[in-house]
Amino acid sequence: MIEWIQQNWWVAWLVLSGGLAVSEMLTLDMTLLMLAGGALAGAGAALIFPGLLWVQVLVAVVVAVALLGVLRPEILKRLHKGPGYRSTFDQLLGSTGRAAGEITASGGEANVNGETWSARSWDGEPIASGVEVEVIEVDGLTVVVQPRNKPLST
Repeated sequence: MIEWIQQNWWVAWLVLSGGLAVSEMLTLDMTLLMLAGGALAGAGAALIFPGLLWVQVLVAVVVAVALLGVLRPEILKRLHKGPGYRSTFDQLLGSTGRAAGEITASGGEANVNGETWSARSWDGEPIASGVEVEVIEVDGLTVVVQPRNKPLST
């Protein structure tokens, strides 16, 4: 068995590549996919240089680093600029939640989409604990909220 593996490293590289590609579905960060590409290049090197494991590893590492450094940033940039992409902060806009305590112009907390966020009142008026609020804007890591039943004033 060991002898067969030593003569057929390309199979191990393909299994590694497939495992990394499938694992990418859990992270969706494009990192494991780039490593899978490196492992696939290692499989190709194993077919060309079957007895030289160091060459296979070198090819796999060089290709993986190149993919991580060149291709991944470009893919992520295009993905994030694509139509319909909304970051987590953009998805908060218009969401509703409840004041976890009193929210004032200077601070407070609100539960929005099952998460507790630092919050402040949009118009500066205090919002009592338990009041249903709507996210008007996101300022850094703070949501700016308004009571849901209160019309916006300019």
